[in-house]
Amino acid sequence: MPQRAVQTGQDWGSVNVGRSTVARAKPKTNAALSSLARAGLISTEKRYGVKNASAHSATTMSARKLEETEETKHNRVDKSLSKAIQQARMAKKMTQKDLATAINEKPQVIGEYESGKAIPNGQIIVKIERKLGVKLPRPGKKGGAAKTGANKGAAAKSAGLTRGGPTKRR
Repeated sequence: MPQRAVQTGQDWGSVNVGRSTVARAKPKTNAALSSLARAGLISTEKRYGVKNASAHSATTMSARKLEETEETKHNRVDKSLSKAIQQARMAKKMTQKDLATAINEKPQVIGEYESGKAIPNGQIIVKIERKLGVKLPRPGKKGGAAKTGANKGAAAKSAGLTRGGPTKRR
């Protein structure tokens, strides 16, 4: 029989990774915890940024409320639009579900528009107008004042634009 060569450089002893060989019992009372802390066997540290660290503090505000300003808020459907949709739908004796299926939208969308929680979408408003056969009030644009017809013509002439055609060449 052939002899097997045994390597002498390997260590076949057991290795514990991540745990000490002596298992300590966890302290269950405050007295036991404080006695181990005095002996220097354990250390405690304050954790900052823990979820419920200041759960009962009334003076703190959430970051969401701090950051929520007029600029970051989304436009919501105006109450006049939501009332107009609701009244036109009721006049046609339709339910929210009927109107939603007629315009290929979910019933939740119609509910959001009627409750004033939806973010206005022009395409959906046009679909609702066509189906109900009414002209709905449109949400106003932010920041800009409405121009009158006389001002539009003057602005177009000064910009070198023609009505309905390509721009003028000089």
